[in-house]
Amino acid sequence: MTPTVRRLVFPLLILSLIASGLVSACSTQEAEHSYPMAPMTGMPAEVQSAPVTVQQAYQFAVANPDVLQQLPCYCGCGPIGHTSNYACYVVEQNSDGTAKTFDNHALGCSICVDITQDAMRMLKDGKSVAEIRTYVDQSYAKYGPSNIP
Repeated sequence: MTPTVRRLVFPLLILSLIASGLVSACSTQEAEHSYPMAPMTGMPAEVQSAPVTVQQAYQFAVANPDVLQQLPCYCGCGPIGHTSNYACYVVEQNSDGTAKTFDNHALGCSICVDITQDAMRMLKDGKSVAEIRTYVDQSYAKYGPSNIP
Protein backbone atom coordinates (compact mmCIF):
# COMPACT_ATOMS: atom_id res chain seq x y z
CA MET A 1 0.00 0.00 0.00
CA THR A 2 1.42 3.37 -0.95
CA PRO A 3 1.77 6.15 1.63
CA THR A 4 -0.90 8.20 -0.17
CA VAL A 5 -3.40 5.33 -0.06
CA ARG A 6 -2.60 4.69 3.63
CA ARG A 7 -3.25 8.36 4.45
CA LEU A 8 -6.69 8.06 2.82
CA VAL A 9 -7.66 4.60 4.09
CA PHE A 10 -6.88 5.16 7.78
CA PRO A 11 -9.14 8.23 8.25
CA LEU A 12 -11.92 6.52 6.28
CA LEU A 13 -11.60 3.45 8.49
CA ILE A 14 -11.86 5.57 11.65
CA LEU A 15 -14.86 7.46 10.29
CA SER A 16 -16.63 4.23 9.40
CA LEU A 17 -15.99 2.83 12.89
CA ILE A 18 -17.37 6.00 14.47
CA ALA A 19 -20.42 5.91 12.21
CA SER A 20 -21.05 2.25 13.06
CA GLY A 21 -20.89 3.01 16.78
CA LEU A 22 -17.88 0.82 17.49
CA VAL A 23 -15.78 3.84 18.44
CA SER A 24 -17.19 6.82 20.28
CA ALA A 25 -16.17 10.24 19.05
CA CYS A 26 -16.79 11.84 22.43
CA SER A 27 -15.32 11.10 25.82
CA THR A 28 -18.58 10.88 27.76
CA GLN A 29 -20.53 7.70 27.48
CA GLU A 30 -23.91 6.84 28.87
CA ALA A 31 -23.48 3.88 31.15
CA GLU A 32 -26.20 1.29 31.21
CA HIS A 33 -27.80 1.12 34.63
CA SER A 34 -30.21 -1.30 36.20
CA TYR A 35 -31.35 1.45 38.56
CA PRO A 36 -32.71 4.97 38.14
CA MET A 37 -30.41 8.00 37.97
CA ALA A 38 -31.58 11.56 38.65
CA PRO A 39 -30.85 14.13 35.95
CA MET A 40 -28.01 16.60 36.48
CA THR A 41 -30.43 19.48 35.95
CA GLY A 42 -31.48 20.70 39.35
CA MET A 43 -28.26 19.57 40.99
CA PRO A 44 -26.19 22.26 42.71
CA ALA A 45 -23.51 23.91 40.58
CA GLU A 46 -20.80 22.32 42.74
CA VAL A 47 -22.13 18.87 41.89
CA GLN A 48 -22.40 19.69 38.20
CA SER A 49 -18.73 20.72 38.12
CA ALA A 50 -17.51 17.78 40.22
CA PRO A 51 -15.72 14.72 38.80
CA VAL A 52 -18.00 12.27 36.99
CA THR A 53 -17.90 9.66 39.76
CA VAL A 54 -19.11 12.27 42.26
CA GLN A 55 -21.83 13.48 39.88
CA GLN A 56 -23.01 9.89 39.39
CA ALA A 57 -23.04 9.29 43.14
CA TYR A 58 -25.28 12.34 43.69
CA GLN A 59 -27.53 11.29 40.80
CA PHE A 60 -27.82 7.80 42.27
CA ALA A 61 -28.45 9.10 45.79
CA VAL A 62 -31.26 11.40 44.68
CA ALA A 63 -32.95 8.67 42.64
CA ASN A 64 -32.39 5.80 45.11
CA PRO A 65 -32.81 7.05 48.67
CA ASP A 66 -34.32 3.70 49.71
CA VAL A 67 -31.00 1.98 48.92
CA LEU A 68 -28.56 4.45 50.44
CA GLN A 69 -30.64 5.00 53.58
CA GLN A 70 -29.94 1.33 54.39
CA LEU A 71 -26.18 1.67 53.89
CA PRO A 72 -23.84 3.18 56.46
CA CYS A 73 -20.97 5.51 55.82
CA TYR A 74 -17.66 4.94 57.52
CA CYS A 75 -15.96 8.30 56.96
CA GLY A 76 -16.65 9.60 60.45
CA CYS A 77 -19.63 11.76 59.49
CA GLY A 78 -21.91 10.47 62.24
CA PRO A 79 -21.02 13.36 64.60
CA ILE A 80 -22.24 15.89 62.01
CA GLY A 81 -25.67 14.22 62.03
CA HIS A 82 -25.41 11.79 59.13
CA THR A 83 -27.36 8.59 59.77
CA SER A 84 -26.71 6.76 56.48
CA ASN A 85 -24.74 7.07 53.26
CA TYR A 86 -27.73 8.93 51.81
CA ALA A 87 -27.27 11.74 54.35
CA CYS A 88 -23.86 12.48 52.83
CA TYR A 89 -25.74 13.74 49.74
CA VAL A 90 -29.16 14.98 50.84
CA VAL A 91 -30.04 16.92 53.99
CA GLU A 92 -33.77 17.34 53.46
CA GLN A 93 -36.43 15.88 51.19
CA ASN A 94 -39.63 17.39 49.85
CA SER A 95 -42.93 15.73 50.80
CA ASP A 96 -42.81 13.78 47.51
CA GLY A 97 -39.41 12.30 48.43
CA THR A 98 -37.34 14.41 46.04
CA ALA A 99 -34.20 16.15 47.27
CA LYS A 100 -34.89 19.58 48.72
CA THR A 101 -31.55 20.47 50.30
CA PHE A 102 -28.25 18.94 49.24
CA ASP A 103 -25.30 18.21 51.52
CA ASN A 104 -21.92 19.07 50.07
CA HIS A 105 -20.11 16.58 52.29
CA ALA A 106 -19.70 13.93 49.58
CA LEU A 107 -18.12 16.49 47.25
CA GLY A 108 -14.91 16.13 49.23
CA CYS A 109 -15.20 12.66 50.72
CA SER A 110 -13.99 9.71 48.71
CA ILE A 111 -15.28 7.16 51.23
CA CYS A 112 -18.88 8.37 50.81
CA VAL A 113 -18.57 8.27 47.03
CA ASP A 114 -16.76 4.91 47.00
CA ILE A 115 -19.52 3.31 49.07
CA THR A 116 -22.13 4.67 46.66
CA GLN A 117 -20.15 3.57 43.60
CA ASP A 118 -19.83 0.09 45.14
CA ALA A 119 -23.60 0.01 45.69
CA MET A 120 -24.20 1.04 42.08
CA ARG A 121 -21.85 -1.65 40.77
CA MET A 122 -23.29 -4.35 42.99
CA LEU A 123 -26.89 -3.48 42.09
CA LYS A 124 -25.93 -3.71 38.44
CA ASP A 125 -24.48 -7.15 39.22
CA GLY A 126 -27.82 -8.20 40.71
CA LYS A 127 -26.86 -8.04 44.40
CA SER A 128 -29.47 -7.30 47.05
CA VAL A 129 -29.26 -4.34 49.42
CA ALA A 130 -28.53 -6.81 52.25
CA GLU A 131 -25.57 -8.22 50.30
CA ILE A 132 -24.34 -4.71 49.56
CA ARG A 133 -24.64 -3.79 53.26
CA THR A 134 -22.55 -6.82 54.23
CA TYR A 135 -19.90 -5.87 51.69
CA VAL A 136 -19.85 -2.22 52.83
CA ASP A 137 -19.54 -3.23 56.50
CA GLN A 138 -16.69 -5.66 55.75
CA SER A 139 -14.84 -3.32 53.40
CA TYR A 140 -15.16 0.06 55.13
CA ALA A 141 -15.33 -0.61 58.90
CA LYS A 142 -11.55 -0.20 59.05
CA TYR A 143 -11.97 3.53 58.28
CA GLY A 144 -14.15 4.42 61.26
CA PRO A 145 -17.45 3.76 63.00
CA SER A 146 -20.70 3.21 61.14
CA ASN A 147 -22.97 6.26 61.07
CA ILE A 148 -26.11 4.11 61.28
CA PRO A 149 -27.24 4.12 64.93
